[in-house]
Amino acid sequence: MPAEQAGQTVAADTAAEHGLTPEEWSAILELLGRPPTLEELGVFAVMWSEHCSYKSSRALLRQLPTTGPQVLQGPGENAGAVDIGGGLAAVFKIESHNHPSFIEPFQGAATGVGGILRDVFTMGARPVAILDSLRFGAPDHPRTPYLVKGV
Repeated sequence: MPAEQAGQTVAADTAAEHGLTPEEWSAILELLGRPPTLEELGVFAVMWSEHCSYKSSRALLRQLPTTGPQVLQGPGENAGAVDIGGGLAAVFKIESHNHPSFIEPFQGAATGVGGILRDVFTMGARPVAILDSLRFGAPDHPRTPYLVKGV
């Protein structure tokens, strides 16, 4: 960014270009009591992104059961664990690496798998299988062939 633009405030259209909703724009205005600078908007855009805050998937995840006699470790840090009987547990982890995978498909996907394995190991479990399901977006999007080829 050119130095003369540093510290200048931005408008709602810039927030939309950064992936923020009108509701999020209103929340930023309320929190700050003024329009944000471009730098501040960048912080909000990153912190409120799907990758950092799970803003679109959180509502869906809340619909899943999280307690019960078989739940050994529910939602939170690391991975979830469910008692499957016989002194065994199944350990599950979901990882999103949307932005890193969009920028560098192979390394982004590899980092996502690494995060899953790290969290499974942290629970004291040893993986016997891993599924790395990838969604590449709309097939007709111009970037999709690059992503598919990169992974």
